[in-house]
Amino acid sequence: MKRNFTLLMVFACLISNAQNITDVLRYSTENIQGTGRFQGLSGAFGALGGDLSALNVNPAGSAVFNNGQFSISASNYYRDNSAKYFNSTSLSDLNSLDINQLGVVFVFNNTDMNSDWKKVSLALNYDLVQNYDDDVFISGNSNQGIDNYFLNFAEGVPFGPLLIQNGEFIEEAYLDIGSSLGFVDQQAFLGYYGGVIDPVDENDDNNTAYISNAKYSTVNQRYFKSTSGYNGKFTVNLATQYQDNLYFGASLNFHSVSYNQLTTLRESGYDSDSEIQFTTFDNLLRTEGAGFSLSLGGIAKLNENIRIGGSYQSPTWYRLTDDTAQRINSDLADSDIGFINFNIVNLFERYTIKTPAKVTGSLAVIFGSDGLLSFDYGYQDMSQAELRPTNDPAFQSENAFISNALGGVSSFRLGGEYRIDQVSLRAGYRYEQSPYKNGFTIGDLNGYSAGIGYNFGGSRLDLAYNKSEQDIDQQLYSTGLNTPAAINTRNSNITLGYALNF
Repeated sequence: MKRNFTLLMVFACLISNAQNITDVLRYSTENIQGTGRFQGLSGAFGALGGDLSALNVNPAGSAVFNNGQFSISASNYYRDNSAKYFNSTSLSDLNSLDINQLGVVFVFNNTDMNSDWKKVSLALNYDLVQNYDDDVFISGNSNQGIDNYFLNFAEGVPFGPLLIQNGEFIEEAYLDIGSSLGFVDQQAFLGYYGGVIDPVDENDDNNTAYISNAKYSTVNQRYFKSTSGYNGKFTVNLATQYQDNLYFGASLNFHSVSYNQLTTLRESGYDSDSEIQFTTFDNLLRTEGAGFSLSLGGIAKLNENIRIGGSYQSPTWYRLTDDTAQRINSDLADSDIGFINFNIVNLFERYTIKTPAKVTGSLAVIFGSDGLLSFDYGYQDMSQAELRPTNDPAFQSENAFISNALGGVSSFRLGGEYRIDQVSLRAGYRYEQSPYKNGFTIGDLNGYSAGIGYNFGGSRLDLAYNKSEQDIDQQLYSTGLNTPAAINTRNSNITLGYALNF
């Protein structure tokens, strides 16, 4: 029988162990993207409107437009990561370029001069709310080897069911164990045939205790994580102006998600008398899916200078599917271990992530034609995030952990614009509180922006730069390697946007 085929199997059991708090946070946060003007003010548009990306903050904003408009924006993303791990520091960076915004708004004025409803606006807009392109490199001498990962999973797992049956290929056994017994047993299988661990009694099928084949005081670890993909949001918006001072709007938001993550570990530097002298362990994750949310908002002009705004964004319901693949090798690995590779794919059942609702309050001060100041405050209770179905025992456990670990997130955005004839100068600041109650697993985010725009009369060109910085404690694996790497991540965007009035 030939061995050059791709094996795929749906894992009904394994799904319960694959999704966790990291996935929830990945899809619950949105970065500052959008038009050049929006980014130049750090996204502080809740009481302003008049910008297609402002619909992400307050859907009433499209009714502020006096005429139709088309806009398109492209951004260069630069990510710079510094990772400190056991007194070693590693650097990595990545550049990427993408069209991050494309939209149009149509304004329909009411011809009935006696009506209090002055106009209706219809907007269609796409925003890249999250760009997942990133590289992180972590290197150092650790006292926690990858053997701990496999020992933690193997402890309590009967040895007999892990053995390959007569006439069975190793890759078939790997998939069958994952499907019938679950992720924990599958990782125990991988550790055993990868040569990293052995049962205490290899002659006892009921053996549930395991030992490591690695001997070390410290090991050298080189870990690389590469991610790519996007979370894009397409918005269908309807808004209206009532009398001269009130604006109301609603949006339907449709998300599309593509996420890819590759992690590689190279471990060496074991003691000279260790049975193992090197171990490699690679994991590949692919996620595809879609999400939906709705948002409501209003803007009120209190007088010629003061505007206030308020908006509500419902929870976002993401329907996602994952597939994973793994590779392992070592000095003691089974001779057929290479057949477990990225062609051997674990397919998971579809699952749901519900991100929490968000409310935003806004205030803007307008200085006539000279400029403006704008402030947004947002609040989102991350402890309300959920993995579904909630009757899944593993999801129940993870949801309880999410509820205990995460808390309320406050965010502030402040932006200002000063106009000199056709030129607009912009600057902004934003702050986002850590979603973790402990405040350091993921730290607070601070960001700054600056921008310039030129109004040609019937069109406008905008250039913006924004930079954010955040500290993250990242564990290499979910168990066994408990000392995290301290990562300082810095994101810089340069955005050029063009808007055409019609």
